Amino acid sequence: MKLSFSIQNWNNMSWDEYCNVAVYTRMQGIELYDIHGPVFRGKGSPANPERAASVRRHLIADHLQLPCINTVNDFTAPEFIGEFRECLTVAVNLGISCIGIHTAEADAEKCMEPLGVLLELVGEKPVTVLVETADAYADTSRLRDLLNRFSDDRLAALWDMHTTVFTAGESAEKTITNLGAYVKHVHIHDCRREDGKIIPELIGEGELPLQELMDALRSVNYDGYVSLEWDPNWMEGLEDIEIILTHFENGMRPFENTKRGKRHLYWSNRHVGRYVWKKGTLIDKTFPQVLDTMVEEFPDQTAIRYTTLDYTRTYSQFRDDVDEFARTLVSLGVKAGSKVTIWATNVPQWFLTFWATTKIGAVLVTMNTAYKIHEAEYLLRQSDTHTLVMISGYRDSDYNAIINELCPELRDNKPGQPLHARRLPFLRNVITVGFRMPGALTWEESLEYASRTPIEEINRMAAAV
Repeated sequence: MKLSFSIQNWNNMSWDEYCNVAVYTRMQGIELYDIHGPVFRGKGSPANPERAASVRRHLIADHLQLPCINTVNDFTAPEFIGEFRECLTVAVNLGISCIGIHTAEADAEKCMEPLGVLLELVGEKPVTVLVETADAYADTSRLRDLLNRFSDDRLAALWDMHTTVFTAGESAEKTITNLGAYVKHVHIHDCRREDGKIIPELIGEGELPLQELMDALRSVNYDGYVSLEWDPNWMEGLEDIEIILTHFENGMRPFENTKRGKRHLYWSNRHVGRYVWKKGTLIDKTFPQVLDTMVEEFPDQTAIRYTTLDYTRTYSQFRDDVDEFARTLVSLGVKAGSKVTIWATNVPQWFLTFWATTKIGAVLVTMNTAYKIHEAEYLLRQSDTHTLVMISGYRDSDYNAIINELCPELRDNKPGQPLHARRLPFLRNVITVGFRMPGALTWEESLEYASRTPIEEINRMAAAV
């Protein structure tokens, strides 16, 4: 976690003064606001293209960054496009990675077209558009659903902690469960409630649950900026920006590291290897958390190797494969609680299916490799299987023939379209491994659906397991 402050409301300062106070108060970033505001007027403006190279050099020398530039107008307003274009130009010139936007429009359908236009303007530029958790989108489930419609890495969330806590009444856990890795920037200011009014307070002196909020950021390994928003008119006698920022820095110091630290590792008895968890202890983690932990500790260590098949992966590579198939399953309609059945021998896809289902909260159903048609039908019907992953057969069991007899509707089904079979009424997808079957997706074809679901949605589902 890094600390920054927004220049919003501090209108009587020059650009050099902003930089000097940031260095003096040990801030690591300055968040810009209002491309038409006082600091952007005249030749001394940091937005002046002729000054861009000089501004960037001085920022580097002062160990400062510009993490975000925030817009003023509602992004659904007609005049917003002009403002956004100017912000985008400044962001590219000064190396600003994010542009913050907001809207009071509660109808997600009416937000789709304006957001699509913004993403077209961004194109291949190294800029992410951040929708703020404000107004209707202080309810972060609404914002999550909006972002999921795009599944675009250039569109993410700006978490305003004040609005989610005091306006939407959300817990930190609920917000981070909804948004997860969508959070790319954070706004913060403290306050207390008194007689139905919101009274601003210095960080740590109000009712903002700082520990819970920082724990939430830590749970997603957040390493971005937490930016203070403050109005010098909020508290009489506290109009000095140096005092405000110094207090902010001191108040946030206990939470400085929101990335998970390295944990203690345990030696094996022979001291030839090290383990994350002591032998014999109960691991109080979900399967996705266990895999994430192994990736954190041993990203480049071999996790799985098939000696007779062309499949060897490090922990990091294996998690990438798991995430890809998890995204595939969600794109095919699998939800938390859905049943995914694996009918296969010891092949890589068996393990990938296992880890992918656990990551999204689905239920893995394993089918005996010796099953014949009556046993297979009973298990698939009784389990309400939604998606079946299968090889062609094993020994004297012909899985291909069995499924075709149970689901003659497959022959007329378009691969990737939901299946509707009379004898297996809940089965919607069949994915084949190592062979092709009419109406079913091959494993490789199914992975093409992964791009329809953003990884942020998978991380959100994993956090809810």
